[in-house]
Amino acid sequence: MQEPTFLILTALATAPRHGYGIIQSVTALSDGEVTLRPGTLYGALDRLAEQSLIEVDREEAVDGRLRRYYRLTDSGAHVLATEAERLRRRAAAAESQLRTRGGILPGTV
Repeated sequence: MQEPTFLILTALATAPRHGYGIIQSVTALSDGEVTLRPGTLYGALDRLAEQSLIEVDREEAVDGRLRRYYRLTDSGAHVLATEAERLRRRAAAAESQLRTRGGILPGTV
């Protein structure tokens, strides 16, 4: 799973969000390292909806424009949890190798 996809699903894990809210959440979750552009975001949201990982929660009109809120589905939550565990295992393996090497340890970078 690509990092932006992981972060989008993570942004939706706690509550439904509209596009701009997702962009803000992804930026915060990544400490500013990942900034999604609207075209990239909406393409990803369409793909995730096609995969039934997210769905439209509601729509509302704001200043004459439609604001669509998305939420994580149960299937999406399962996929996110599986990916988080996979990343946790990979990080643990890297930390173990660094300890064996005697080099830089986690938290010292």
